[in-house]
Amino acid sequence: MISLADLPLRDDLVGQEPYGAPQIDVPIVLNVNENPYPPSQVIRHEMAAAIVSAAGTLNRYPDREALGLRGDLAAYLGHGLSAENVWVANGSNEVMAHLLTAFGGPGRRVLTFTPTYSMYPEYARNTCTEYVTVPRHPDYTLDADLVLGAIAEHRPTVTLITTPNNPTGTTVDLATIEAVLEGSDTLLVVDEAYQEFSSGPSALELLAKHPRLIVSRTMSKAFALAGGRVGYLAAAPAIVDACRIVRLPYHLSAQTQAIARVALAHSDELLAQVRSLAAEARAFEDWARGRGYEVIDSESNFSLFGRFPDRHRVWQDLLDRGILIRETGPAGFLRVSAGTPDEMAILRSALDELSPPLEGNPS
Repeated sequence: MISLADLPLRDDLVGQEPYGAPQIDVPIVLNVNENPYPPSQVIRHEMAAAIVSAAGTLNRYPDREALGLRGDLAAYLGHGLSAENVWVANGSNEVMAHLLTAFGGPGRRVLTFTPTYSMYPEYARNTCTEYVTVPRHPDYTLDADLVLGAIAEHRPTVTLITTPNNPTGTTVDLATIEAVLEGSDTLLVVDEAYQEFSSGPSALELLAKHPRLIVSRTMSKAFALAGGRVGYLAAAPAIVDACRIVRLPYHLSAQTQAIARVALAHSDELLAQVRSLAAEARAFEDWARGRGYEVIDSESNFSLFGRFPDRHRVWQDLLDRGILIRETGPAGFLRVSAGTPDEMAILRSALDELSPPLEGNPS
């Protein structure tokens, strides 16, 4: 048998491990910011019918431009966008891979601000783009001076700003984003994977004025479509054309396109769940503060709380009780996704039962 060590693996991949949060079969899964509510029976039946219809032409390649889906996404986003402003791929992961394949590469840099999404360095590594980070402010926020100073120092081709930020849930206001666009020539990607959970405005409002702005989204969270793998961006048509150059042929299956279009047709129903999940997350944060935990202000469907002297022990104690959350973010913190009311009640009860009591928290 041949081993990985016997293969001519790229030098920068030697010793690397595949990315991925734990996938463990437990009763309560609150670790990857999924929507805990599956599509309703009505939506599932429509998705099934759409797949049956698509199956009639599976002997042919799918629409490689996904123009129908891109048009539906443009209509959902509004702001006068059309299909030419939208690019769609297998999750926002592939969207980012397309962007850095097109605009990154050897001799180029991508800049972002930590703590932030843990896949960003892997996008950079896989596209041979230099990955540069600058710390956020102590409260995990960003302002124009910090971002523009980092851009001036590092001269990135692409800059990533995540809002609401994963794992902290903190947001960046439009004035800051616009100041960065006006004060630099970087391609600015505003990652809005959790925007539907936020009460603040979207960077989509700035697209018409700023051709170097790219707004990235996903259908995994708000549309309960994590298993469908649909991510997308909105940008100037020229940026979409750049992604079209580097995409693999027929990168989005006919089934995926069909399911996503059904979900978009039911956006009102699905977005009602978004509001309830955001409320569930804020209620958990209020409860955690009342128990003496430090909680980061979030505008997403997840909460970052701590600080734990030994966060792994707490993570394991919860897992032993059948509750899976995420060991991520700044030292001493854990992240929990909003679940159903019953799931969150069980989590709160389990945290209260932890033994020995957490240092600095009331027992």
